[in-house]
Amino acid sequence: MKTKLVLAVIACSVLASGCANDQEDIQKWMEEQAAGMRGAVKPLPEIKIYPVVDFVELEGSELFNIARIEPAKPEKMHSSDPRLDPDRQREPLEAYPLETLKMVGILQQTKGTKGIHALIQADKSLYQVHIGNFMGRNYGKIVGIQPDSLELQELVEDPSQGWVERITTVQLQEPQEAGK
Repeated sequence: MKTKLVLAVIACSVLASGCANDQEDIQKWMEEQAAGMRGAVKPLPEIKIYPVVDFVELEGSELFNIARIEPAKPEKMHSSDPRLDPDRQREPLEAYPLETLKMVGILQQTKGTKGIHALIQADKSLYQVHIGNFMGRNYGKIVGIQPDSLELQELVEDPSQGWVERITTVQLQEPQEAGK
């Protein structure tokens, strides 16, 4: 049994010495590779020094005046503007963008003062409107109703001109388009 133990110790030492040789080879290879490697840091770019120049304002010139930088804006429309009545109660069709409203028909009375009416579809509801009613979000007032369209006079804000009036036409939708 002693011989078996001695043989086991000899075998282990031989195996361990073989591993040591592998470690030496790896260590030698790493030293060779490290010898060829050198870190390189690029030098910082040269700082350019600009000459200091004093600012001299010419007489009568206002270089930093806001009027020179930005063109004068036209006066905004106020509630005192005769085209807009702040006390007027908003009508239901003024809650919808004009693009979502559809003219789907007309009604014409032979008697009475109202004359011709247009049928406007908003979502799934149908509204009856006449000249003088408002619709859309741009203060659109109905100024004319024809059998195939109605005309709106809108107030639109233009950045260069302030509040401007424009005429918009809403066309009668074809039956297959109105059902969509």
